[in-house]
Amino acid sequence: MFKPLLIEIGVEELPAVPFLQELPNIKKRWSEILEKNRVLCSFELFYTPRRLVLWHKEFSIKQEDSEIENIGAPKTIAFKDGKFTQAAIGFAKKCGVEVEDLEFKDFGKGEVLYYKNKVEGVFAKELLNSMVNEFIASLNFGKSMRWGSRTDSFIRPIRFFSMMLDNELIAGEIFGIKSENISYGHRMESYEPFSFSNCGEYFCKLDKYGVVLYQDERRKKILEQIKDIEAKHNVQVELDLALMDEVVAITEYPTALLGKFDEEFLELPSEVIVTSMKENQRYFAVYKDNKLLNNFVVVSNALTDDFGYIISGNEKVLRPRLADAMFFYRNDIKNGLKNDGLKNLLFVEGLGTVYEKCEREAKIALYLADILKVDDKKLLEKAVMLSKADLMSEMVYEFTELQGLMGYYYSKIEKYDSKISLALKEQYLPSGENSELPSTVFSSIVAMSNKIDNLMALFSAGKIPTGSKDPFALRRAALGIVKIAIEHKLNIDYKEIFKSLESLYKNLDLKVLNEFIEERFYKIFDVNPTVLKAVLSSDESNMYKIYQKVTALNPIVEGENFKDYSATFKRVSNIVKDVNFNNTLKIDEKLFEQDEERDLYSAFMKIKDTKFASFEEEIDELFALKAKLDGFFEKVFVNHEDENIKQNRKNLIASVYLGFKNIADIKEITL
Repeated sequence: MFKPLLIEIGVEELPAVPFLQELPNIKKRWSEILEKNRVLCSFELFYTPRRLVLWHKEFSIKQEDSEIENIGAPKTIAFKDGKFTQAAIGFAKKCGVEVEDLEFKDFGKGEVLYYKNKVEGVFAKELLNSMVNEFIASLNFGKSMRWGSRTDSFIRPIRFFSMMLDNELIAGEIFGIKSENISYGHRMESYEPFSFSNCGEYFCKLDKYGVVLYQDERRKKILEQIKDIEAKHNVQVELDLALMDEVVAITEYPTALLGKFDEEFLELPSEVIVTSMKENQRYFAVYKDNKLLNNFVVVSNALTDDFGYIISGNEKVLRPRLADAMFFYRNDIKNGLKNDGLKNLLFVEGLGTVYEKCEREAKIALYLADILKVDDKKLLEKAVMLSKADLMSEMVYEFTELQGLMGYYYSKIEKYDSKISLALKEQYLPSGENSELPSTVFSSIVAMSNKIDNLMALFSAGKIPTGSKDPFALRRAALGIVKIAIEHKLNIDYKEIFKSLESLYKNLDLKVLNEFIEERFYKIFDVNPTVLKAVLSSDESNMYKIYQKVTALNPIVEGENFKDYSATFKRVSNIVKDVNFNNTLKIDEKLFEQDEERDLYSAFMKIKDTKFASFEEEIDELFALKAKLDGFFEKVFVNHEDENIKQNRKNLIASVYLGFKNIADIKEITL
């Protein structure tokens, strides 16, 4: 039998950011508890800043009956001389039955003691309170708090609690709060609780008391109101999705309103204004023709017919925020973009100051410039030495997320070369999984220099990521280097880079660092992992060439004929597994006895002597050797009695194998 089940956990206002971070796990935790207690069913999770609600339209009022199979000692031990032994008596006691109720069963290795217990399902209302308490304890919001005289903690104090199975109140208690058939509406509607006699009445009354319970409905309401604002005022509102999630989480009855700030603040870079509005006030930025306007959208949680005082209040709060930003901005311009202060700013213990970091980065940039034949070495060095200068600015001190960007604006004001300004702006790219990449090779060198130093310096200091911990974002740095190389088709070899720059760092294990970079490739390529393994096994460490080889090889591996190809080339690798590739593979045409040898040799040498325009062309030609190889294996006996002929034939196959291995070690590929 099924009935609707409502569980409401009422709290003081939830902080949006930690709550949203844990949100993906909340439904999972409750599902696990339902399954563990054998009452798994579909349910919905609703939330407002003051409540978590678990709603089950059909909830089993009782666990299903179950059976437990108990297996004991072998019959040879449990039954002797026509009597049950002490082992059988103990087993019966464990099963809660008389020894005569036991039976013997053969599971394929002889008879053993056996008893099947029938366990009657428990009524759900007897389980719910412990289930909810386990659920609450399983949630991890980072920081939590204690209140009153309690020693346990939660993200915020729990103030009301209800478990209703249709129209029956289920007894229970969490954090000293007993389950009651009461709840609270919007604070501006009433501070007094309302009662409800069943689940349906709860939803009706919550709506009546000014609470939009369904978060998707609140989101839809906000988006519709923003569209109305855009249409009415002929503007565009920037819909920051993370900000939208926060606004949905902190409102129970949202209303989007258009506010305004003084036009003089538009002197500030638009990113400063947007960041200040978003971080401090949770406002959405407003644009017209891609230009920031002196407007903002605030989402109110008030119940009122007159929002004028709410708009004016938010305008009043924003003004001093922007005034502070204006003060910082003008001070920074007056002080200029200087890096001397970086000499007193520690990078990481044991790795010197940020100024010394910039000096290392400058050496890396010049090294990369030589490899990539970039002539702007003086500009590059200047860009790198200025790259962290804005860390000393008042603006970045206030808004750390603007580092790099403020350097861009200040360098433009001081009329630095445009390449330098752009490089300062793009030095931290990519900043996330789907982030943009530096737009030029010049900017890419500056960005890679920063990331390469981060990796080499922090690895040398033992700050290597472990498990899910990566406090210095080194995985992102490594991914960034690879993505930049691929995007700009930069022929740079990460192993050569690390080896050439090794002298700048102490106690650096290059093997560990190289393996760390290799692991990142598996995060980038959406291909059969063994294809990438095969390419990496070819000792290729040029990042762009790895990309080219993988993208050239993968379509063939995914093709319907690859199994046939694979069988032939696996045979090639098996024949040459005892060949010493350190020796020169001499092939003497005079020792060929059969046409199949000559045909294979001729076809392979033609490929070897050809300069291919792409790896795709080279791979196609190599795979076209299949017919020649199959003919060779069918007609030619490799292990000839004449040792010279035998070795000559092995060297021919080994040369073909090396031709493939120049692109990928085919034997590593599995389907």
